[in-house]
Amino acid sequence: MKEKTILVVDDTIANLDILVDLLADYDVIDAASGEDALEIASDEHVDLILLDIMMPGMDGYEVCSRLKSNDRTKDIPVIFITAITGEESIEKAYDIGGADYVTKPFKPKELLSRVKKELRIQDLVSKLKLLASIDPMTKLYNRRYFTQMAQYTFDLQKREGHTLSIIILDIDKFKQINDVYGHQIGDSVIISLADRLLQHKRSSDIACRYGGEEFVLLLPDTSLDNATKLAEKMRQCIESGCLTTEDGQTIHCTVSIGVSRADFTNESDIEHSLKRADDALYEAKAQGRNRIIVKK
Repeated sequence: MKEKTILVVDDTIANLDILVDLLADYDVIDAASGEDALEIASDEHVDLILLDIMMPGMDGYEVCSRLKSNDRTKDIPVIFITAITGEESIEKAYDIGGADYVTKPFKPKELLSRVKKELRIQDLVSKLKLLASIDPMTKLYNRRYFTQMAQYTFDLQKREGHTLSIIILDIDKFKQINDVYGHQIGDSVIISLADRLLQHKRSSDIACRYGGEEFVLLLPDTSLDNATKLAEKMRQCIESGCLTTEDGQTIHCTVSIGVSRADFTNESDIEHSLKRADDALYEAKAQGRNRIIVKK
């Protein structure tokens, strides 16, 4: 299976055929106009765009400008391929967001080298973004990333008329675990709990380490009733599980859980839904811990 997708844009069919043949090691999509290129880039996963400048209707500069002004396509690198060699044209290409500039007639090996370079850079950027969004201890998303994704998911589910539920859970009496067994064992408990969350979540759910021993699950397309059932499964799984220390001691722990759902009718952001789940969590703590409280 070819991993990288490259969109090539040129109004001359012969040029498209040359590029498609040259890039045979990649998944190549071709477009003969700027309008088609914008539609494809918005609808498909594209890793790199090779873009002609001189095209009838919408030229390459306009295409690139629109790509860079769209949140969905702004991070796709664009390599201009054109017969224009003037310094002003080259400067303009870079000013509007082009990653590279190759003049026609191009040398096949040189073009392939530049394509590989841009794809390597994209891989590095993706890895750095992932590292910046992950909690290093649990490998769950961190709070900063969750905050961004939570509002995006709220807006998307509201726009599409779907449901969205939230689970917040906190390890009960975690300070006692640290005091009795030490912080290294406390870290092991946190990691163990995160593993259990990953076992129960779907690929579409967003799991986050929200604080020291507090975790959040964002559940798209999930009713409040189904979210509560999932929360109970997790509570039982954590209560019945245990962690064995290096010296053979067995540690049991429980969690308190708050559950809420997004109210798209009366609320414009995710913060109110998170606040209700957080209030429910503290109510569960106040009522004796190791239980679930639901707030609509």
